[in-house]
Amino acid sequence: MNPTPKSVALLAYPECSASVVYGMYDLFMSTGRDWDVYAGNPPGPQLMQPRIVAVEARSLAVANDIRVVPEAALSANPVPDLVCVPDLNVMPGEPLAGRFEAEIAWLRACHAAGAVIGTACSGALLLAQAGLLDGHDATTHWAFSEEMQRSYPAVKVCPQRALVVSGAEQRLVMAGGGTTWLDLAIYLIARMVSVQAAMQVARVHLINWHDIGTQPYARLARSRQADDNVIGRCQEWIATHYREHAPVNAMVQLSGLAERSFNRRFQQATGLSPLQYVHTLRIEEAKQMLESGDAPLEQIADEVGYEDAGFFSRLFLRNVGLTPAQYRRRFGALRRALA
Repeated sequence: MNPTPKSVALLAYPECSASVVYGMYDLFMSTGRDWDVYAGNPPGPQLMQPRIVAVEARSLAVANDIRVVPEAALSANPVPDLVCVPDLNVMPGEPLAGRFEAEIAWLRACHAAGAVIGTACSGALLLAQAGLLDGHDATTHWAFSEEMQRSYPAVKVCPQRALVVSGAEQRLVMAGGGTTWLDLAIYLIARMVSVQAAMQVARVHLINWHDIGTQPYARLARSRQADDNVIGRCQEWIATHYREHAPVNAMVQLSGLAERSFNRRFQQATGLSPLQYVHTLRIEEAKQMLESGDAPLEQIADEVGYEDAGFFSRLFLRNVGLTPAQYRRRFGALRRALA
C-alpha cells in the first residue's frame, strides 16, 4: 500500500520568480516517482503532492511577466505539511510594512498549526516580517543580509550559510539565495520523506549541494553611493586609488575633516569603516584577477595593495570563505569553461 503523499503548498505572489515556484514543483513531483522510470521500470509512488497557492486562485503575472496559475486560494487551502516561500523580488531595504499582509497572516497560521516552512533566497524576509524569526538563526541572499539585520535586529542573520534550519522544532528552513532553492528542495525531501528519496531526486536531476556556502558568491563591495557629498567624493577617489599606500589617510586629507569625524561619517554613509571599505574593494579586484588569469598570489596581493601575501591570504579567507587558491580553482574553471 502506497503511503499518503506529503502535502506541499508553494506560495506565489507577483514578486516571486516562476523558475523557483515551478522548479520546486517539479522536484517534489519527481519524488518517489521518477527513479524507477530511469531504471526502465514503471513509475514509483508519488510521495509528495505540491500545490501552488496564492491570495486568490487566479492567474497572476510574476517576475519577468511570466504567468503563474495558482491551484487554490490561501483561504481555501487546508494547512499543508510543508509550505515553500519563493524569492521576493524587491530592492534591498524596500519596506514591507503593510504589504503581503494576507500571505504573512497565512504563514503565521500554518506555522502555528505545525507546518514546516521553507524559504528560498529573499523569501526569508516574509518570515522576518511575520516575526517568526525573532531570536532565531536565519539566512537570505547575500545582497539582503545587511538590510535584514538592520530591519529585524531580533533575527540572528548568518549570511555565510547556504542553508539554515531553526525555530521551534526546527520547522523554519531557509536557503541563502540564487539556486540554493535546489538545496532547500533536496533537504525538505529528505526531511519530509527520506534521505534515500532525496538522493534519488538529486541523482535524476544532477543536483550538487552548495557545500561552500554563499560567501564566495557575494559581492563584498557595495556600489551604493553615499548621500553625504564629502564621503561620496572620497568613494569616487578610492574606487581608482585603493592600491595606494595608506589610502585611508589620503581620504581623510581629501575630505578636509578631522579623522574621528571622517571615520564616523564614512561608517554612517556606507555601513563600513574606511579600512573595511578599502579591504572589500581590494578583495573584489583580487577575485577578478584570480578568476581571469594565472598570476602568482604574491603578484596579485601586491597589485591590489598588500605587501604581505600571507596577510592578504588570511584576509581573503576570512571575507570570502575560501583561500585564494580554492577560489581560483572553483571560479577560474567556471570562467574558462564559459569562455
